Amino acid sequence: MPIDLRPISDLQVLKILNTTEGHFADLKSKDIQPAKLTKTMAAFANADGGELYVGVDEIKTEGRRLWRGFASAEEANGHIQALESLFPLGSDFEYTFLAARDNPGVVLQVVVHKTTQIKAASGGRVYVRRGAQNLPLITEEELSRLRFNKGIASFENELVQAELDLIMNSVTVIKFMLEIVPTADPSQWLRKQRLILNDKPTVAGLILFCDEPQAVLPKRCGIKIYRYKTKDAAGTRDTLAFDPITIDGSAYDQIHDAVQRTVEVIEGISTLGAVGLETTAYPHEALHEIITNAVLHRDYSIADDVHVRIFDNRVEVQSPGTLPAHITVENILDERFARNGSLVRLINKFPNAPNKDVGEGLNTAFDAMRRRGGCGKDIWWKSPRCKDGLSHQTWKSRIVRGIPTFPQPRRLLVIYTKLKTRTRRCCSPNGT
Repeated sequence: MPIDLRPISDLQVLKILNTTEGHFADLKSKDIQPAKLTKTMAAFANADGGELYVGVDEIKTEGRRLWRGFASAEEANGHIQALESLFPLGSDFEYTFLAARDNPGVVLQVVVHKTTQIKAASGGRVYVRRGAQNLPLITEEELSRLRFNKGIASFENELVQAELDLIMNSVTVIKFMLEIVPTADPSQWLRKQRLILNDKPTVAGLILFCDEPQAVLPKRCGIKIYRYKTKDAAGTRDTLAFDPITIDGSAYDQIHDAVQRTVEVIEGISTLGAVGLETTAYPHEALHEIITNAVLHRDYSIADDVHVRIFDNRVEVQSPGTLPAHITVENILDERFARNGSLVRLINKFPNAPNKDVGEGLNTAFDAMRRRGGCGKDIWWKSPRCKDGLSHQTWKSRIVRGIPTFPQPRRLLVIYTKLKTRTRRCCSPNGT
């Protein structure tokens, strides 16, 4: 497949030369050995994607960069052959030659997308991008973590050294069996669903059917709810209204209880409206869908809880884990990937399942907020955790209070909805 040659303007040249090398971008001289380039390519692919420009010199003594591209596309054949053997031109890797008037030669631009599979450099070693570094993954623990992040493996299938009675004879499983499969034997049914393997319960089995999985999987499946009396970007101990609320139990009960407690805390917040203090309200389905998403799609290999933080002007839901597989902030509303396939599939069998519309949860949350207040969306991220945010709004007064500008965080941050920072009219519940 031929590689396109694209002319660019002087302004675009300047933008490339001023590119900050970091998590998503790197610039290399055309003199670099192709094998070294494969490290950067693999690192981008194994992390979150990025752009690589080959044909830019770094004049460190002068603190500037110089455009010095290949004399022709043919001169880059050695680099292209080495790269394409490992990273073939296609949907995951895009190659383009950039030509600029009054600048020598063509620069090779390589756009690397986040891949579903693990990519290795020419020497066979796996790298991952962290900031401006290509870090080698050497130990099995490091590679296992990458497999979890990629969705190649899921922690939900890991076996746990725990008694089988915790899921075979729990109140949760008995109630479920009586309502859903009354003629089946719990032991046989759980084995058939691969929630018991080698006479050991899996992580998914415990999360779904253990009455209190937090006792067996400490700090891996709890939910914490906080109320901060501030509009600041982060809450502090001084602004904490009360001790955090802990929500334990099976995933099904957790989701219901967490949504209910969150609603109770939010409704206790008064905001200044046109006629005085008014109760804060959120679309119930928006809170339900985002909390459900956090519980079902979190990375259970990370020893951390789901955190629901309620501020004076917004709600944040922080879920442990990076975006899995090919999912990015750009395609999160359109693409589908279940990190915890068994958990998502089986909880959908419960009566009044929390994930009725499988794969549509976040879109449902967005739509609910838009119907109530004309909300837009703003999605950011940094690894390794994810935050979903909803902004407070007052319906009766039809006034939306200001929303702060969030700084770039050091964690995976996804703000699913955010209102404009200005007073504006918004729809009341009856649509007027």
